[in-house]
Amino acid sequence: MKVLMFGWEFPPHITGGLGTASYGLTKGLLKHDVEMIFVVPKAFGDEDQRAVRIVNASDIPVNYKQKHIQDFWNKLTYLEIGSNIRPYIDPEDFAKIHEDVKHSIKEKEHLILGEKYSFSGKYGKNLMEEVARYAMVGASIAAQHDFDIIHAHDWLTYLAGIAAKEVSGKPLVVHMHATEYDRAGESNINTEVFGIEQKGMQMADKVITVSNLTRDTVVKYYGIDPSKIETVHNAIEPVDKSNLQVQRSVKEKVVTFLGRLTFQKGPEYFLEAAKLILEKDDNVRFVMAGNGDMFEALIKRVAELKIGTKFHFTGFLKGADVDKMFLLSDVFVMPSVSEPFGLVPLEAMRSNVPVVISKQSGVAEVLTNAIKVDFWDVEGMADAIYGLLHYDSLSQMFIKNGVEEVNNLKWEHAAKQVKAEYESVLKNNKN
Repeated sequence: MKVLMFGWEFPPHITGGLGTASYGLTKGLLKHDVEMIFVVPKAFGDEDQRAVRIVNASDIPVNYKQKHIQDFWNKLTYLEIGSNIRPYIDPEDFAKIHEDVKHSIKEKEHLILGEKYSFSGKYGKNLMEEVARYAMVGASIAAQHDFDIIHAHDWLTYLAGIAAKEVSGKPLVVHMHATEYDRAGESNINTEVFGIEQKGMQMADKVITVSNLTRDTVVKYYGIDPSKIETVHNAIEPVDKSNLQVQRSVKEKVVTFLGRLTFQKGPEYFLEAAKLILEKDDNVRFVMAGNGDMFEALIKRVAELKIGTKFHFTGFLKGADVDKMFLLSDVFVMPSVSEPFGLVPLEAMRSNVPVVISKQSGVAEVLTNAIKVDFWDVEGMADAIYGLLHYDSLSQMFIKNGVEEVNNLKWEHAAKQVKAEYESVLKNNKN
């Protein structure tokens, strides 16, 4: 079986869980004899290609005079945005959105001028233009390669998946890692992103969601037929960190939040819980690792709570720095308001760190050895953290059982489920 897979990022060049999940899935699928062509907008040359063949969209010529590309291009809505938007991350407010559906292909030639386009692979103001161009590349690749099925990860690649389907006639599977409702909250929905998500799922032969929480959102808000949606929970790769060492320079216990500083991740609840804990025990330090649109507001709130001497902001961490942060941590907290899945608690547990997670997360569906609280229950969150910090037997129980649990959450198991969905779609298409 050969899969044409579209993804916006691939390790080591990632900004969140989307790239990590895509990479884990490809490694898992390889173990089940699935061959993959993985298309990214920009390849940097240092991607791990042991499991997949990486195709750099910037290297693919697009002949816009071909009829199938013209037909698809004329169906596209061209959007121009004046501020950043990120996948699997909250979108900031759009400064400007421009829609153009009336112009002919010749009036849009400036978007696809020449045979190739050099993608930035980033999430800047030209993102929507790049999404549209990427769809054209998707059509070109589909016309040139042999494959059995198409798999598109998250909304940024859905148009490419649709284009590939229309050109090749092959079935399309879309993977919903996070919805616009997760990223923005119900009151700040970007209708253009929502429209792409909805269209991608409507055109798909199968929709894979990363949790039942996400599945319910897709059914409720997007009106997608439940019969075409299947949940496949994310997983985690075991790693050997025996050679990783870090010197602890503080005597206090350390409680860590690691994620984007956005509404979705609930960082403000972490601050309030920290205040309650410090009122009982000032022998604790709190670390907030990440960046985002709430950064300045959170710093201000720390000052208002007068906990600045016990609170640390590290900025965005990645790679070995994340691993080192876990080695320094006594408790990890994920207080997300809306979390489609949440890979970071698995990474923490893998590093022998007990975790407190919100019930409003997909990972709560698969974890037994984690303390689960409602994101808004600050007192309950504080009690859970305090208990793990002060009762060694409790902490050690969660550490021991947690490591065993995450070691069984392997990507090869998730990939087996995904392959079964591929086979089901291919069988239905033959009938």
